[in-house]
Amino acid sequence: MNKFQLLFHHIFKFVWNAIFILSYPFLATFGLVFIGITLVFSWISRLLKSIRPSVDTEEFKELGGWETISTEADLIEGRLHKQILFGPNCYQFRRKDGIPSVLDEHIFGKKIKIIKEGLIMEKWNSTDIKEIPDFDICLYNPDEDQLRKLTTIKCFDWHVSEKEENFVYFKWFDGIQGGEVKVAIA
Repeated sequence: MNKFQLLFHHIFKFVWNAIFILSYPFLATFGLVFIGITLVFSWISRLLKSIRPSVDTEEFKELGGWETISTEADLIEGRLHKQILFGPNCYQFRRKDGIPSVLDEHIFGKKIKIIKEGLIMEKWNSTDIKEIPDFDICLYNPDEDQLRKLTTIKCFDWHVSEKEENFVYFKWFDGIQGGEVKVAIA
């Protein structure tokens, strides 16, 4: 190395060491403060969790047992078929009275609406995550054990908005657009 390079090397080394020595206490202090704040908030969170009364949250359920799906539709019970992550669950349905039914052959959502003509149910056409939501809204007549497709809705958010004598109106909203469908039930 010539004298100019050596001089430049010593000056650069001195500046670099000075920057490191002067900034190190600030960096170390920031790290300790950050860890301290994290521990304080963690402690507060644990304290608040122990104070809060336990709330039943919907957690992942085990596949298996038959349970009542709707308190209104006392005739039907369901068993969890598949749980969609960040989405609804789909169920296998059967009649509580033990009579073999067309419900055994299909997969349904949890929405059941009762009208005079029977039960309006959400029949899933697929449980593949790429193809949902794709539902047939069906009318189940428990007296005749008949499942009749009313319409197809391709969103999770739908409801019966109005019922006239022989027609049912469904409103739906998929997050971007919405609509209303008029369906004859007689």
